[in-house]
Amino acid sequence: MGHKVHPLGFRLGTSKTWAAKWYADREYANLVKEDAELRRSIKERFRDAGVAKIEIERSVNQVTVTIHTAKPGVVIGKGGSKVEELRQTLGKRTGKTVKVNIVEIRMPEIDAQLIADSIAQQLEKRVSFRKVLKQAVTRAMKSGAKGVRVAVAGRLGGAEMARREWEREGRVPLHTLRADIEFGRSTAVTTFGTIGVKAWIYRGDIIPERGEAPAQPAGRTA
Repeated sequence: MGHKVHPLGFRLGTSKTWAAKWYADREYANLVKEDAELRRSIKERFRDAGVAKIEIERSVNQVTVTIHTAKPGVVIGKGGSKVEELRQTLGKRTGKTVKVNIVEIRMPEIDAQLIADSIAQQLEKRVSFRKVLKQAVTRAMKSGAKGVRVAVAGRLGGAEMARREWEREGRVPLHTLRADIEFGRSTAVTTFGTIGVKAWIYRGDIIPERGEAPAQPAGRTA
């Protein structure tokens, strides 16, 4: 039986890069655990800031955290108060000097993680899942996506039997390495149980075919 490969892991080293940029001979497991805890605490602290991705780089005495967010003002705070508070908190947890970089996501409508988070939040507010999926796909295509696929799975609408529902438009070539595929997942916690949400966005080709001009995929800019 075939298995689906994670779209980002499949492209590491070609068109995608790692979210954790460090290497350690010792304490490797502890550092991986610390990375997971840092990401979880940042996501919880800035739940309403549209945080899509958190990159962590480590050197001997410094940890650099790069936060990709749709609302940088919420993360930075008035006069940089919130980001300074975050820097001090992370410094105490890691025992190292922490540098925090903020990167604005200019087009959140075609960011797969933000789409998945948005769908999950609306499902928790009991909005019809069909309406939510259709709106997410329509917005993404209007914003320049070449293809969109979103899926929800669980007790949709309070049904007794769990099921999976899809909505898609355009093409999403998961097996094409040069394709710029964004993938995001989230979980909606409802009174009927949890509902899993997945989103795939195709934003164009990064590595062009021979003789073609490189496509300019829409996405984040620093």
